[in-house]
Amino acid sequence: MKSLLVILCCIVVLNVAGQKQVLPYLENVNGKTELIVNKEPFLMFSGELHNSSAGSAHYMRPIWKRMKENNLNTVIAPVCWELIEPVEGKFDFSLVDSMVIGAREQDLKLVILWFGSWKNGKSTYVPEWVKTNTDKYPLMVSKSRRTLNTLNTFGNNSLEADKKAFGKLMNHIKKIDSKEQTVVMVQVQNEVGILGSPRDYSEQATEAFNGPVPAELMTYLQNNKESLYPALLTAWKTNGFKTTGTWEEVFGKGEKYRGEEWKTNFGYYTEELFMAWNLAKYIGEVTQKGKDEYALPMFANAWIKQPRAVNPGKYPSGGPLPHVIDIWRAAAPAIDFIACDIYAVEEFDWVCEEFSRSENPVFIPETTPTVGGAARALYAFGKYDALCYAPFGIDGYGLFNTADVNDESLKKVYGCLNDIKKYINENRNTDNMTALYIGEGEKATDVDMGDYIVYMSRFSSAGLFKQTGGRFGIEGEEDRSPAGLIIIKLSNDEFIVAGGVGGIQISVGVSKSNKAVNAGYASVDEITFDDKGKMKLHRLNGDETALGGAIIRPGEVKAFKIKMYTY
Repeated sequence: MKSLLVILCCIVVLNVAGQKQVLPYLENVNGKTELIVNKEPFLMFSGELHNSSAGSAHYMRPIWKRMKENNLNTVIAPVCWELIEPVEGKFDFSLVDSMVIGAREQDLKLVILWFGSWKNGKSTYVPEWVKTNTDKYPLMVSKSRRTLNTLNTFGNNSLEADKKAFGKLMNHIKKIDSKEQTVVMVQVQNEVGILGSPRDYSEQATEAFNGPVPAELMTYLQNNKESLYPALLTAWKTNGFKTTGTWEEVFGKGEKYRGEEWKTNFGYYTEELFMAWNLAKYIGEVTQKGKDEYALPMFANAWIKQPRAVNPGKYPSGGPLPHVIDIWRAAAPAIDFIACDIYAVEEFDWVCEEFSRSENPVFIPETTPTVGGAARALYAFGKYDALCYAPFGIDGYGLFNTADVNDESLKKVYGCLNDIKKYINENRNTDNMTALYIGEGEKATDVDMGDYIVYMSRFSSAGLFKQTGGRFGIEGEEDRSPAGLIIIKLSNDEFIVAGGVGGIQISVGVSKSNKAVNAGYASVDEITFDDKGKMKLHRLNGDETALGGAIIRPGEVKAFKIKMYTY
């Protein structure tokens, strides 16, 4: 009898061990990053809530159902330090509970934004007991000696208080969510850096700037010399690859940049490197404290450098941008990657390419909540293998950068992406998948896919794209709204194409590498999916393809399976 009890106990123990859940994690596959949730690759068809949407449970309550109805699978939402620790040492997680339960009830995943010490280069989300005690929690000082509303990175009391609060938050999330895993990732702080000055000129900061570059950083630079960001390598090389010295001795004296090549030239670069080190060191400690409690993937996001704000201080100096990514990696190994907030849409490709450097994944937690923003979701997932795409103000009704609650463009895009995500996941990080995009007023674009070229162009023949009223044109006017298209090559002559939102025509022709003289459509099938996710094909021919290929009307998002033949 005792032997039987021992065997049964062993079986129970083995079953419990076998059922132990694996937390969401990041995995490198062929040099690209995958997010694994419930042991499967997970793409975030997401949106970020307005900053104050999570300011009360009653305001949040109706949001979750609307997000699910708009085909999101993930919501990015803030948790504010001032609301979880209004009195020092006394924590209230009722808003966090409401957020997690609300998302879970709609089968949505959550990315938590920790609005702690910094948000957009300022410290407005810290508790009142921090704000009103600047002797204990010191602030940064600008070059003009103006005190800034931004916590000083050398304030150890601030760091320890932030670490404590963030650790308590992650421990609470572990207690309420480790089984369901509604929360899959965390952003630590938001768009950090110093605004209005290239660096902090407080007494502590100036002493450190005039002191030696930390040996820890110099060791990292020497060990990773062959892979450093080009501008950093150049600055170090220009000053003789010194392994010791002050910041200006090692990286050069900072100067204001006034030229035109703003993408490749850097003003006040040494000051920015200094700020990056100190910000990353601080945030890295906060991040590690959170991971010690509950080890979800964690990242930092950046307010990007832009054409009209080329010097640090015009954008938050020291934030996690590609040209200082090596500094962040050296100072904060607990941070898994850096993410880009893209509102300067003219620079969309450049930003994605920069943030793709050195195996950093493209993760877009904030972008424009417009028709063009919806179309760029197709482009981001198809062209840049994005892990996440999230228009800001997705819940609408905010003051700035807010989504139009009557516009269903993103809903249709996310519905389509969700339908074909199997094919996206199978072809991520390969040459078999890419994407095209045409902006407002642009007419056509194309891409070579081996034996064939896939074209995306405007279509206006016979007035098919003319309609009365609505976002996508008025009577007698041609629609010129932005449009995106994902292209997935299934074989040499077979493709899945999916896109919209402005009206487009999709056609396929012979590439220069294909020796065939002529090509035709063996078949064109519109793809839809039933409630169980099973693909259904609807054959198109005759009038529906006679004008050169598959047609997507303004405001629509569709997918097609196209097979070619030559003759």
